[in-house]
Amino acid sequence: MEYKDKTMKCKDCGEDFVFTARDQEFYAEKGFQNEPQRCKACRDKKKLERGNGNGRNFGGNKPSFGSRPGFSKPSFGGKPSFGGKPGFKSGNTSSRGGNFHRNSQRGA
Repeated sequence: MEYKDKTMKCKDCGEDFVFTARDQEFYAEKGFQNEPQRCKACRDKKKLERGNGNGRNFGGNKPSFGSRPGFSKPSFGGKPSFGGKPGFKSGNTSSRGGNFHRNSQRGA
């Protein structure tokens, strides 16, 4: 099938945009049944409003890294925060063999 550029009107802003022959071919290859309803600028804005910039939701709310219990997002330039998890203090190394050097010199 031969595709030709098609001028369409954005349903959000009302501006005309071109649904290119190349885009139409892409839509056909992917099996998309509907033509785009919004111009690129309005599609991008809509994606940002949804909160998933890649446009893929896959039917559910996946927890982000920051929403896992006991953890927070990494902050560059500082110590990692572990959300006040019980038993963990960033300076406490005794449970991880922090006294190794003192103990290893006893028998010498």
